[in-house]
Amino acid sequence: MTALLLIDIQNDFLPGGSLAVAGGNEILPLVNQLQPRYELVVATQDWHPARHQSFASQHPGQEVFSQIELHGLPQTLWPDHCVQGTTGAEFSAELHQNRIEAIFRKGTSPEIDSYSGFFDNGHRKSTGLADYLRGRGVQEVHVCGLAADYCVFFSALDALQEGFRVVFLEAATRAISAEGYQQARQQLEQRGARVQ
Repeated sequence: MTALLLIDIQNDFLPGGSLAVAGGNEILPLVNQLQPRYELVVATQDWHPARHQSFASQHPGQEVFSQIELHGLPQTLWPDHCVQGTTGAEFSAELHQNRIEAIFRKGTSPEIDSYSGFFDNGHRKSTGLADYLRGRGVQEVHVCGLAADYCVFFSALDALQEGFRVVFLEAATRAISAEGYQQARQQLEQRGARVQ
């Protein structure tokens, strides 16, 4: 079976949000059209506690988007975003949710960031997404959402590592950086993902 993975289509990543991806809202009509074509639709949701250590606000003197080391891992410092229970963490009201069978929340530990829907950035803890997909008989995942060069990319990378065939749905993603996306796309194709 093939599953559609919707990555982080949340208000804070859409225009007007605290970490808006340019053109992020443009994917919504396509994402809604895609969903009925799949037997299984699963979503991920960035779900940070307040004062998450990936937030620049927790590191006095550091600028947003600067790089630090956090518990042995490189960390980009982000604006506060997708804080649990806030409007910014909610899925877009324009996203059709009736076909979403399960939601996997990530970034819930204050000490470590989680770009991928499968693991935290240190691969220390699993979200359970891979086991869930295997339990449903999934062999291939099609990924889309926000942002192409971060959470969608790392989710696709982990899906490959977990043994799934991966199709990256380029038209239904938007990136933070065009350069970052080109690097991400190249890596995915080198590792066997298809981009369409």
